Amino acid sequence: MAAKKPENMSFEASLGELEQIVSQLEKGEIALEDALKLFERGIGLVRSSQQKLDQAEQKVQLLNEQGQLVPFTSNGE
Repeated sequence: MAAKKPENMSFEASLGELEQIVSQLEKGEIALEDALKLFERGIGLVRSSQQKLDQAEQKVQLLNEQGQLVPFTSNGE
């Protein structure tokens, strides 16, 4: 079964796979060629995840601007 493209994965699924990749690479028990493939996959997951975070941040900023929300303060101000 082929791995999903990072852009087609949810943010949470990308992070989960990235954690698995980091764990495998940290063990150091895999061949160099396999490690390079995992590293390349990890870079793709990071880029896709960062893009999703950027898009979410843009949406939050837009919603804040449209609703002119004020920041929440915990001391009741």
